[in-house]
Amino acid sequence: MLKGIHLTLMVGPVVPIPVPKVVLDALESVSVTSAAGSSSGFQLNFTFSGKSPLNTIFVLAAGLNTGLGTPPLRVIMVVTMGGLPQVLFDGVMTNVEVQAGRGGSPGTLTVTGDDLTKVMDMQDFSGIPYPAMPVEARVALIIAKYAVFGIIPVVIPLLFPDVPIPVESIPAHKGTDLQYLKQLADNAGYVFYIKPGPVPGTNTAYFGPEIKVGIPQPALNMNMDAHTNVESLSFNFDSTKGVLPIVFIQNQATRAPIPIPIPNINPLQPPLGLLPAPISNIKVLKDTAKLNPMQAISRGLSEASKSQDALSANGSLDVLRYGRLLKARQLVGVRGAGLPYDGLYFVQSVTSNIKRGDIKQSFNLTRNGLISITPKVPA
Repeated sequence: MLKGIHLTLMVGPVVPIPVPKVVLDALESVSVTSAAGSSSGFQLNFTFSGKSPLNTIFVLAAGLNTGLGTPPLRVIMVVTMGGLPQVLFDGVMTNVEVQAGRGGSPGTLTVTGDDLTKVMDMQDFSGIPYPAMPVEARVALIIAKYAVFGIIPVVIPLLFPDVPIPVESIPAHKGTDLQYLKQLADNAGYVFYIKPGPVPGTNTAYFGPEIKVGIPQPALNMNMDAHTNVESLSFNFDSTKGVLPIVFIQNQATRAPIPIPIPNINPLQPPLGLLPAPISNIKVLKDTAKLNPMQAISRGLSEASKSQDALSANGSLDVLRYGRLLKARQLVGVRGAGLPYDGLYFVQSVTSNIKRGDIKQSFNLTRNGLISITPKVPA
């Protein structure tokens, strides 16, 4: 689509194959969104005439999805920049919308879809027992069902393990696999998501704490003349976002609930700013009294982590000037915005928009406070 940049589109059941040239020629635009805290999604826009082979192709695609329990068509997109392929998206098609052309103008066909978590949300498995199985064992067992999609589990053991004793209780599956995995993650203060790559056809299913450490991506520069690589960048500091959660642990002897405040301390989410938002709210988690102490503390840590990101930034960049694709769920540096806003940020979400002759990204960044704790960021 651009000199030095090539888009590969693959479609098919379970194991997709490259689409015919006629399909790629009809592709007008691509939009892919990846965000922490929600599933990823895509949209493909095609133009076609009444006699276009696209009509037949997508009618056949609809027929493949009518069988009971049959997963939707799988879609993989790979962007190659400078000879290096990067998996932009791996998911399934969920909707096809056709708008017929008028007055001799071509029609439009829009395909939308979600990442592979959609496949985990298709059937209800409520009632399946997990006797004497810790949470991480249950998670690994559930993810193993989807190995045919190239999903590789990465499961981090709980900080406060809780192995149920069969004579006391036997955990049971509730809802679909995705619903149950998200419930387990939320109870532990963890996250669950599926990340495409590192090679086409493979994915990583991550169950663990949201990690905000690691090697930063190249810096986003503004007001730096020839080094500027962002088109727009704005900041917002919410001074009311600081929350102190209070959990209750029940005294087994007196049955009286004991309130325990949970500070915002997490080694996997170190502070990136010197001036965080002040504590302006106290959130009482009354339902934690019925949980055991380890579960209650995990719930409190999960709630405390949500109140970290008082500083947010929204912007857009030209991928050609930036030199690579900006990725969500990683750190990135900002330069040229001024003392309160320069420094490292966590990339909360990225939307990639690809058209013929153009590839851009819009993004959302978050940080716990003003003024960076690091004097320099990688260029």
